[in-house]
Amino acid sequence: MIGADRTSSAGNRRGRYALSAVVLVLTIIGVAAFTRGAHDQPRQPPRTVAAGDAAPPDETPASSGSSAASLTTGPLMASSTPTRVVIPALGVDVPLVGLGQEADGSMQVPTDAATVGWYTKAPTPGSLGPAVLAGHVDYHHKPGTFHKLSELKPGDSINVDREDGSMAMFSVVKVERYPKNRFPSNAVYGAISRAGLRLITCGGNFDSSAGHYEDNIVVYADLTMAHPA
Repeated sequence: MIGADRTSSAGNRRGRYALSAVVLVLTIIGVAAFTRGAHDQPRQPPRTVAAGDAAPPDETPASSGSSAASLTTGPLMASSTPTRVVIPALGVDVPLVGLGQEADGSMQVPTDAATVGWYTKAPTPGSLGPAVLAGHVDYHHKPGTFHKLSELKPGDSINVDREDGSMAMFSVVKVERYPKNRFPSNAVYGAISRAGLRLITCGGNFDSSAGHYEDNIVVYADLTMAHPA
């Protein structure tokens, strides 16, 4: 994540830690077992979560399942791998990459400023539950694709192209900023009765002594229309 870097080494350090909040926040998803259905259960939970980052969720996150499906509200789509995200209000139109898990169970993260990733252990965008996209706010002296994520407003559209040729069309419900030591894990990852989307990046001030940003920015959105292939 970018700021007024004084030296190259300082800039690299900030780049290295820029997505630390996202890494550790989203790593938590691997701790909770997703209900078997459209998504596999993570096999290897992360070993550690750094102090000051988000705590593990208290309840099982949502996924597609027959018992939950009977209680759903709003449109739903069958599972299909997301390929691209478009956010007109921010001028964002980028391909998506899959973010799996490292050997220790932690989530993989984008390796450059531009890339946005979809966490493959979460629901696919448009299917039941909270799909999760993660991107850098800045990285190695460059603004990230999610640099202006906090500027989104309720009603703004987020469109996700999917591998089957369909498009999941979401509308922003709210944008929140959370101190990492008070991150509402269940609100972000917990079971929901609809197709939701969470966009997550870092925010707030950069704490040079701790080596990471102090907050997380989370955009909540709901599926409003399923555009068929």
